[in-house]
Amino acid sequence: MLKRFAGLAGAAMAAVMLLAAPASAELKDILAAGKIKIATPENFPPFGALGADGEYEGYDIDVAKMIAEDLGVELELVPVTSKQRIPFLETDRVDLVIATLGANPERAKSIWFSHAYAPFFSGAFAKPDVAVSSIADFAGKKIAVTGGTLEDLAITEDAPDGAEIIRFGDNAATIAAYVSGQADVIVTGNMVALGISNDNPEFNLEPKFIIANSPSFIGVKTGNMDLLQWVNVFVLHKKLNGKLNGLSVKWLKTPLPPLPAL
Repeated sequence: MLKRFAGLAGAAMAAVMLLAAPASAELKDILAAGKIKIATPENFPPFGALGADGEYEGYDIDVAKMIAEDLGVELELVPVTSKQRIPFLETDRVDLVIATLGANPERAKSIWFSHAYAPFFSGAFAKPDVAVSSIADFAGKKIAVTGGTLEDLAITEDAPDGAEIIRFGDNAATIAAYVSGQADVIVTGNMVALGISNDNPEFNLEPKFIIANSPSFIGVKTGNMDLLQWVNVFVLHKKLNGKLNGLSVKWLKTPLPPLPAL
């Protein structure tokens, strides 16, 4: 009986190890394995979300597909929430993060960033009758924000006494809370606000002020220099041949603006 139990336990452990197989991370290992694991947004249209056909679609999804195509390898999409992006990269669950990831000095302690590949800015949005022109005006108001994002970090650092910051686990929950009237202001990206306006035109949602211009970068695990160099050449190539501009027009409804290079 003990031997049988040990055999079953060993088989179970082997199955778990197979299911939790780490990402390849290094460029040469990705090419050898013939597969790349890329973290993409779980529910953050138009960058990444489930489409009507049950497949993930969006700007970041298309960039991930182009990377796999240029590498000549199979693509495994790994949908993640905002809080999962860096931990998944650090623990080798993914090779790259393409999920509207903004760069800042704190995050740069943990991972490396590519050149910017997508435009993005964040701000405070509310109905016309909500008087807000700066973070100082958050006093006495309920503010909806997705926890762990750059927006969360920015307003938490400067929020005045009396501001009630309500954090949610992902963008879908943040949007739902704002739309249902749980908050006076939503702090989010411009594309999220556009989606809310499209779905709820009666809100007359308007930008109150910009918190930060925060273009999106591709996250690479620290130390993977060959992969980072390849990704930077990929981004440059897609800017020059117009492919990223095409994605911007398709998904963001605007031409690709100038983007910074690191």
